[in-house]
Amino acid sequence: MTYQLFNFSEAEFLNTYWQKKPVLIKGAFKNFIDPLDADELAGLAMEEEVESRLICKQANKWQVEHGPFEDYSHLPETDWTLLVQAVDHWSTEAAALMSPFRFIPNWRIDDLMVSFSMPGGGVGAHVDQYDVFILQGQGKRHWKVGAQQKLTEKVPHPDLLQITGFDACIDDILEPGDLLYIPPGCPHEGYAIEPSLNYSIGFRAPNQQDLLSAFADFALQEECFKQRYADPNLTLRDNISQINTGEIAQIKELILSTVSDKSKLELFLGRYLSQAKHDLNIQPIEPAYEPEDLIELLEQAQAQAINWFRLGGLRCIFIDTQLFINGESVELNSAQMPIAQLIATQEEYSAAELIELTNNPDALNLLLALVNEGFIFIDADEAF
Repeated sequence: MTYQLFNFSEAEFLNTYWQKKPVLIKGAFKNFIDPLDADELAGLAMEEEVESRLICKQANKWQVEHGPFEDYSHLPETDWTLLVQAVDHWSTEAAALMSPFRFIPNWRIDDLMVSFSMPGGGVGAHVDQYDVFILQGQGKRHWKVGAQQKLTEKVPHPDLLQITGFDACIDDILEPGDLLYIPPGCPHEGYAIEPSLNYSIGFRAPNQQDLLSAFADFALQEECFKQRYADPNLTLRDNISQINTGEIAQIKELILSTVSDKSKLELFLGRYLSQAKHDLNIQPIEPAYEPEDLIELLEQAQAQAINWFRLGGLRCIFIDTQLFINGESVELNSAQMPIAQLIATQEEYSAAELIELTNNPDALNLLLALVNEGFIFIDADEAF
């Protein structure tokens, strides 16, 4: 299924709303059809590799359970929500929901969280520190959203950080196909009016701690940045317990020089930003295909008009001529660049365009490596 945004200007949205103020777009998706149902979502939450939570509020007391879940027979008829992270990693149909939002750079897109709520179900009023689009699927949900404001936090459960209340600038009932955008730091609360599915397209926003910690791990892994502090011009001083301003400046420069190394910084960023936060459903080809096997598969797929797909949740980004994919880097030559650009910018490919862009050995070998890794695959439901 292909999803398309209506009543939406990408340029106007970025200029007026992105990281500035929340907005509700009624009817953003015409005749919206859910890519999965509540039973399929519940099934995903029973898998060990999938991160999921059940949040219930009974007798004004919040409860949180973490998956995987064995059954749901203990749940009441109201006031609970099942949340499943990174559903785009496990469902090709759900991953298609990400495509309309890819006017935002690939490295900023995080994952698709899907929730199912019974009437009254929600997670309470809270604040997120990242951008999010919330798409209403099945059912109706009442949402309140506020601009950034002074807030009071509370912790009704060790796994929940909520706020006590806020002034809302959006107060509306969302129906299937309605879309809500919430910038970082804006308080919001939603609860189901009837059994509801919601799709949250979240965006990655690493903080300084995340970056510094990951950069330190990179330095240890690469065994780089080992230059030591040196002071060959040291002189006598009156107070030997004092670090003087010149020494502070020298230590600061020693630290800053690590991020001034362009090649190392780009290698770190490419690897770090192309890594998925959640497990991927990677299924490598065993035994691995040879070039002639892939050529035959492509020709058969072309004859039957069967498409190929990129693995859901797979991150592909470019820095100059390097393709970073799932934390690994590939230095590309000019023959490989067109097929790499196609793979990185689209999630679905016709066999015809793959054949056209792999008419030389280097490009074919790049595609072959990605197929054998399980990063690019043929439509399993249509495969011959």
